[in-house]
Amino acid sequence: MHSNADTLLAQHPDIETVEALITDCNGAARGKWLPIEKLPALLSDGIKLPKSAVAQDAWGRDVPRIALDNGDLDGWCRAVPESLVPVLTATGVDRAQLVLTMFKDDGAPLLSDPRQVLAQIVDKLRKKGFVPRVAIELEFNLFKRPDENQTLRDALPAESETGGNLYGLSSLDEHAALFEELKASFAVQGLPYEGVLKEAAPAQYEINVAYSDDAVVYCDQIIRMQRCIRAVAERFGSLASFMPKPMENQAGNGMHAHCSLLDTSGLNVFDSGEVEGTPLLRQAVAGCLELMSDTHLIFAPSYNAYRRFQAGNHAPTQPNWGYDNRTTALRIPASPSAATRIEHRVAGADSNPYLAVAALLAGIHLGIDRQCEAPAPVSGNAWIEDTGNVCLPRHMAEAITRFSESANVRETLSTEFQFALSEVKKQELAEFERRVTDFELETYLSA
Repeated sequence: MHSNADTLLAQHPDIETVEALITDCNGAARGKWLPIEKLPALLSDGIKLPKSAVAQDAWGRDVPRIALDNGDLDGWCRAVPESLVPVLTATGVDRAQLVLTMFKDDGAPLLSDPRQVLAQIVDKLRKKGFVPRVAIELEFNLFKRPDENQTLRDALPAESETGGNLYGLSSLDEHAALFEELKASFAVQGLPYEGVLKEAAPAQYEINVAYSDDAVVYCDQIIRMQRCIRAVAERFGSLASFMPKPMENQAGNGMHAHCSLLDTSGLNVFDSGEVEGTPLLRQAVAGCLELMSDTHLIFAPSYNAYRRFQAGNHAPTQPNWGYDNRTTALRIPASPSAATRIEHRVAGADSNPYLAVAALLAGIHLGIDRQCEAPAPVSGNAWIEDTGNVCLPRHMAEAITRFSESANVRETLSTEFQFALSEVKKQELAEFERRVTDFELETYLSA
């Protein structure tokens, strides 16, 4: 990253445009492309955008109760310090990118801005003497981009295809040039890439991202990586998709998040030297379980996301936990004790990384603050052995209700954010519920 414009332009004199980027509640990149001459003013003064820009629906539409009821007021978008990076495009390093975050006129953070939501919960943990160390696994599909005579469904692999060649190197060979270009793009931006693997479903891949002790900047990097993945895939005639369940009979795309807590001396407070971990680990687990259903709308933010939660299909269906158990919602991976951590396995790949990490950290904070007690861990197949447990919300409407009415969400993530995300998701749900699908017509039209 570059601390000032002069250094950046001296190293990359072909840069002509700066991308001013802010992320909305859906994880979509919004903002402006500006001539590079505007960069000094952008760094010092920021820009104004409507506050509603961070609370658009999935189609980029205003939500009336957020945008119109107050006259669609502007907010101040300030440049995040040290966030200026070069961008490798199809024509070389000829663009810069700068992350923005939004404030109110009085200088207070705008808590419908997902980055500000995460920053406030990180600050709460800091005040308790804890620093979260986080990592995210990025799952996505690489589909063949359909031509003008094809539908999007034509781009999907045949449903009759058996297996996805999990960990298959031949599948990486197939996209070797794309992945090399992607690695180069990550390197130009200084992004924490740690490798790529073939995942379980056809055309499904996972990128590993290194751990970080700065959760907010880390999520900036995840947004940049997703933007790179989409752009590079398009250059190679592919469609990179973070849709959680694009294929009916195949595993969907998740976004597993890992977290440990460090104390002020840098030691992991979950590490007891034994597999079981410390009492703080169990309190953190309990808090995450307590908050999980209420924040399910963050982990499953789209209408499609709820199709991913099927027993035996690589996605948890109940709020439970276990040691090295991939059938549970929270997993404590087998690792050296110094690396003891929580793996939160609920979020789909379309979850906003700022919000997914914020909900994880809010659960950890809640559990430690209230000294919650975790239930017994599940040691076997959670889909079979934990059927007596409550289920996570199965439909978007249920998740919206849980989230919008939750006192825990108001306390941990703010009333302002609770209102904004609830209104966005109510509008999206209404759009889906009024649509008549081809399957409904095939089933009922001539019945």
